[in-house]
Amino acid sequence: MAKKLDNKWASLKKRLEKDGRINKFTLGEPEQEYVTSRGMDILRLHATDFVNKRLAPANPKNDGRQTPTKGHPVFIAQHACGCNDRASVEEFFGFEMERELTEAEVGAIVDAILGWIAEHLDT
Repeated sequence: MAKKLDNKWASLKKRLEKDGRINKFTLGEPEQEYVTSRGMDILRLHATDFVNKRLAPANPKNDGRQTPTKGHPVFIAQHACGCNDRASVEEFFGFEMERELTEAEVGAIVDAILGWIAEHLDT
C-alpha cells in the first residue's frame, strides 16, 4: 500500500514540477516550528478538516479564493500541491468539479499535502 501511495505522489509531483507551482512555495521557520511542535498526526487532522470544509463540497464557498497563501503550513502545501481550489483539484488530481469529493479523494489530497510538508521540513 505504501508503494502505491509513493507512486501516486511521484506522478503528481512530476505534473506539479512541470507546472512550476511545487517549487514556488516553501515553509518558513514559523511554519516549520508549527509542524514540529504539533506533529504530523495533528497536521493530518487540520488538513482533513480544511479539505472537507473548503474543497470537498460540490460547490465550495468562494471557490478560487478559499485558500490563503500563508497563515498555516497546510495552506502553503495546498497551493504547492495543486489543491487550493476545485479547478486545481480537477487539473492535478482528476476529481471532477461540481460534485462532492469522496472520502478516498479527500484522503488522496491530504496525503499529497502531508507528503509535500514532510519533504519541505529542514530536519
